[in-house]
Amino acid sequence: MIQSVTRAAQILKALGNESPRLGVTELAERVGLAKATVHGLLRTLEEEGLVEQDPDTGKYQLGMVLFQLGSTFLENNTLRSRSLFWAEALANRTRQSAWVGVLHGDHVVVVHHVFRPDDTVQILEVGASIPWNASALGKALVAHLPPARRRRLLAGPFERLTGSTLADTGALTAATDRAAAAGVALDDQEAIVGEAGIAAPVFDSSGHVAGALGITGPVERLIPDGPVPELLGAVRECARGLSRDLGARRLPVPE
Repeated sequence: MIQSVTRAAQILKALGNESPRLGVTELAERVGLAKATVHGLLRTLEEEGLVEQDPDTGKYQLGMVLFQLGSTFLENNTLRSRSLFWAEALANRTRQSAWVGVLHGDHVVVVHHVFRPDDTVQILEVGASIPWNASALGKALVAHLPPARRRRLLAGPFERLTGSTLADTGALTAATDRAAAAGVALDDQEAIVGEAGIAAPVFDSSGHVAGALGITGPVERLIPDGPVPELLGAVRECARGLSRDLGARRLPVPE
């Protein structure tokens, strides 16, 4: 590997985490490099538009070029482009927000989000990264991974976002087994208190799981006394439709 590229990537990742702006000293501490090295890398990244410096505070943040690169990635992502119709249909059919997610490490990244079709204020969640164990999307994905990768993720460690987040190998193994059998996964206030999720896997032409499609909304609407059958059916059907659009031929039949 080229050391300077690795170090620059570490700086970009540090800026992309929780703190939106960081100074040279803070970045040096986070990435474990000398301040002079970090300063030199930042100047190069700034010249390329990958980071920007706040003239008032002197702190750095991610630059506009990264936004442009991210937008290009989304436009060229096959799963996202094929999901536009199905996610819209799912949101309209269920009257809930529809999300499409992919697995990145041990997190699910939202690559497409259709707002709940009402007049409430909502926040676009494209780009959001959620621990796989705290979301229906993540469980739907992990349930259909190759055995070796599934075992690695089920071994942990796990993040807790709420008191209801599943963070135990046994409980998550059981949850993903249920998701594999039923063709749909659930989360009950595991990412956000008061909200639930229902998601189903999406498969590509090779038969591998490519992502997941699901809905999120108030727990009393999605799973008041258990999951609402009509919502389960809608999620499954739209995920299967998206899978067919991706070229999947043989789809698992829920038990």
